[in-house]
Amino acid sequence: MTRNTNNPNKTGHAMPEPPYYAVIFTSKRTDIDDGYAETAQRMLELGAQQPGFLGVESARDDALGITVSYWKDQGSIAAWRKHSEHLVAQQRGREEWYRRYTLRIARLEKVKDVDAGIAT
Repeated sequence: MTRNTNNPNKTGHAMPEPPYYAVIFTSKRTDIDDGYAETAQRMLELGAQQPGFLGVESARDDALGITVSYWKDQGSIAAWRKHSEHLVAQQRGREEWYRRYTLRIARLEKVKDVDAGIAT
């Protein structure tokens, strides 16, 4: 697998050439914030340490959050899903933080990265 060092994601990791996998987590939050920000940050840090982790992108507004994590293979995704701290966070998410969520796993076959060159 070759790495595309010109396209680091938000975690600073260089993304490989496809194929690789995306876990797309789309959520609607409850009004409960108790420990959410700290747990979310810990999950980002811990996820980045997992074998097969490639990176993450995330966006949230008042109504909807979308986090996409990228993984080398399905085995890496399965191992992260079963990580003990992640299991605790998942349980709290179901019980406290998320009104609704959808989890999708997709195999990425092609990636097109465009820099429009527009100054900001």
